[in-house]
Amino acid sequence: MDTKAAILALMSVWGVGICTLPANAQDAADTPEDVSDDVGDSENPLLNKVWVRADSDENLPGPMQIFLQDGTLVTDSCWETYRLSKWQQVSDTAISWDEDGMTINADITELTESELVLNLKLGSEVQEQRYVTATVPYLCPDMVK
Repeated sequence: MDTKAAILALMSVWGVGICTLPANAQDAADTPEDVSDDVGDSENPLLNKVWVRADSDENLPGPMQIFLQDGTLVTDSCWETYRLSKWQQVSDTAISWDEDGMTINADITELTESELVLNLKLGSEVQEQRYVTATVPYLCPDMVK
């Protein structure tokens, strides 16, 4: 799944309809089958899924992350604009990504087809974040104003 496909998937999660696709959109049949990179193969359950925070603040709903196989991390929520960052899988149990010029390191403490638990190393502090795969359709709730 490339970045364009991830954005389209994210837009569909938001419930945004798309009437036409750009003329230069690449057809799936045109992509090479043997694409490889440093992130890992398609057997990695972390990749190409919408992961929604299960332990998020109810006043700030819907934080989500999508770890794309091409090394792009899509971060979004119901209350913030999406962010595209570079990420990498450091080992079977560790990942890192760039956020505002800082490297965020995280240990993967649990990873299944439907559940992800990360321990983010934020200076001397460690923050646990729990994620589940998004249910489709997903619609952000109305924000309290």
